Amino acid sequence: MGSGRRQVLFLPIRLLHGPGPGGPCGETSGDSLWLSMALPVLGLDPWSLLGLFLFQLLLLLLPPPTAGGSGQGPMPRVKYYAGDGRRALSLFHQKGLQDFDTLLLSGDGGTLYVGTREAIVALNIQDPGVPRLKNMIPWPASDRKKSECAFKKKSNETQCFNFIRVLVSFNATHLYACGTFAFSPACTFIELQDSYLLPILEDKVVEGKGQSPFDPAHKHTAVLADGMLYSGTMNNFLGSEPILIRTLGSQPVLKTDNFLRWLQPDASFVAAIPSTQVVYFFFEETASEFEFFEKLHTSRVARVCKNDVGGEKLLQKKWTTFLKAQLLCAQPGQLPFNVIRHAVLLPANSSTESRVYAVFTSQWQIGGTRSSAVCAFSLENIKRVFEGKYKELNKETSRWTTYGVPDISPRPGSCSVGPSSDKALTFMKDHFLMDEQVVGTPLLVKSGVEYTRLAVETAQDIHGHSHVVMYLGTSTGSLHKAVVSGDSGAHLVEEIQLFPDPEPVRNLQLAPTQAAVFAGFSGGVWRVPRANCSVYESCMDCVLARDPHCAWDPESRICHLLPTPIPKSWKQDMERGNPDWACANGPMPRSHRPQSRPQIIKEVLAVPNSILELPCPHLSALASYHWSHGRAAVPEASSTVYNGSLLLLLRDGVGGLYQCWATENDFSYPVVSYWVDSQDQSLALDPELAGIPRERVEAPLTRVGGGAALAAQRSYWPHFLTVTVLLALVLSGALIILLTSPLGALRARGKVQGCGTLPSREKAPLSRERHLQPSKECRTSASDVDADNNHLGTEVA
Repeated sequence: MGSGRRQVLFLPIRLLHGPGPGGPCGETSGDSLWLSMALPVLGLDPWSLLGLFLFQLLLLLLPPPTAGGSGQGPMPRVKYYAGDGRRALSLFHQKGLQDFDTLLLSGDGGTLYVGTREAIVALNIQDPGVPRLKNMIPWPASDRKKSECAFKKKSNETQCFNFIRVLVSFNATHLYACGTFAFSPACTFIELQDSYLLPILEDKVVEGKGQSPFDPAHKHTAVLADGMLYSGTMNNFLGSEPILIRTLGSQPVLKTDNFLRWLQPDASFVAAIPSTQVVYFFFEETASEFEFFEKLHTSRVARVCKNDVGGEKLLQKKWTTFLKAQLLCAQPGQLPFNVIRHAVLLPANSSTESRVYAVFTSQWQIGGTRSSAVCAFSLENIKRVFEGKYKELNKETSRWTTYGVPDISPRPGSCSVGPSSDKALTFMKDHFLMDEQVVGTPLLVKSGVEYTRLAVETAQDIHGHSHVVMYLGTSTGSLHKAVVSGDSGAHLVEEIQLFPDPEPVRNLQLAPTQAAVFAGFSGGVWRVPRANCSVYESCMDCVLARDPHCAWDPESRICHLLPTPIPKSWKQDMERGNPDWACANGPMPRSHRPQSRPQIIKEVLAVPNSILELPCPHLSALASYHWSHGRAAVPEASSTVYNGSLLLLLRDGVGGLYQCWATENDFSYPVVSYWVDSQDQSLALDPELAGIPRERVEAPLTRVGGGAALAAQRSYWPHFLTVTVLLALVLSGALIILLTSPLGALRARGKVQGCGTLPSREKAPLSRERHLQPSKECRTSASDVDADNNHLGTEVA
């Protein structure tokens, strides 16, 4: 008969083929006799047979299992949905305030300044709870500017406001802020008094063209370096004139030359990073040096020197050191991630050099889904590219070619002291694009997600090794925590869903002294602790998390944030993440077998032939899960795994210990253990399980597709009635098919001819005696049928 499952399915089908309780001439049919002999052999009574059939029918009606994961690439080990109490977050929001786009941390790390729509807010973040409002100053656009904005066909509901776009610390007593001011950019200084904001005076507001965008939807960047503000934004109302400009300070105001097309009209700026002698701008624009069948985007890094003073005759009040190069973030043999979204600098420490970490997406959707990548660029490598060869546009062929280093001293575009020669400036007007690409190292590539912002810091483990920790905001309102160890790729420790409804994370700000990261969005600011070690309740789970901020304290038996200094007895394994090594009390060989003794057993008592659902909590998305029945596998004929839960038909012999096992980093451990018992006949307790705490749970026929948590007790009758109706429909359909099929008609005709009245169209026999004699086909035998439907024995009239 094949496997057990095929046997179970075969028995009810045989019921449909028999002619009924009585065969021809009122005798028992071969099918009925076969069934009456087969059921005792299988140990099944009719009710058990019905239960098996209903169980198999229930499996056919189950919806497809939900696919785990969110795209390809590293999976977050743990995911917290919005409102999950295990990952405690704090939200600041206030009625009348929205669009918390710009974040600035004070020098002492105790105050967070937030630029919102038409207001600037100071928050006290020294306490670990919800950020407290220190004070707020309004800065709305004037009524005249709002009227002009509406007259230019802009929206009075979403655009004609003052969106704060620049917020920097100018000195210990003043902030410098710029906003869109209803499509008329404006800037002002804001005085501070004990970290409190003083009101803005109207006569202190100046024009902010070139420092803030006109349209709040346009990307922008600004950074204050050596008392001067370096900005990258759109310089006109239409958003078609990108500009890099330097303002404030003692140096002359310099900007890019729009006529020379150093920047493409669609340039979009995402970050500005100052260095010792230069300032780097990161942006995305259309690539003019490539011939492509469609509009090809590319990511760039531009460089200007801090000591640039502009030209005397040529390039007056323009940059004389502007250079740009292409950024390349791609996996070998794959399409590049060519759209940069954000970039930050991680300064050098004793073991690593300065690196720029940048988030990229692709203009192409592979498989219909967005994908993202995080690449690291060495600051030394960027510097080397800007000291290499140039590209030159051939005006006759309109193609870009490589141009070597010119014989001009000092080198054009270098940060030399004093004004450059006219020959060098003439060269710079047309040779602003570098020939070599700045190639990055892909650290994290993930499809199905679109990263928008990132914040980066370093963390040391208990052994003193440094790890890069990245906090990544997504376009759907999630925060990913990724860890890069050494030269290996990144692994995702957790995913935190910040908002119930999808919306992008607009900004991220690290607060190292507060051990938190702040996320701005349309309705407020979330305070997210950099780690929540207490959620890991065992040494095994604490070590498997591979979070450099968390370690296991064997004395208190709690997973803690790493203190300073770090106790030597604490346990952590960032390299392997294997509890065999970190959680062992002594030397542990590699062949250590997993611990099978459960910590607690859930007792389930149910009636026979009921269907149970035994959930298995998935503590880690990186683990693989399987079920066991004692020391053996679960019975296939009466069980199946659906969305991680075990659906079990309670029959004789299927009770006992059921365990859900997880295997992660070559380490296996039991997640949950159930002792399944029947109300009619209890099983003897296994002596090996003596002394283990037990918890009684109710699990009759439960909600199918129940996730990780135990489903509430529900009545068997709604399911029974539903399946009974479906069974009746199946039986009715099968009966109709049998009655209408040609084969059924022929069989019925033959049986009527043998045992009943002859058809009317045939002649009656001439001899009455011959007519009354039973036919040979209607003769039966006392032992004419065996278990295999073979005809045996002597015929009896």
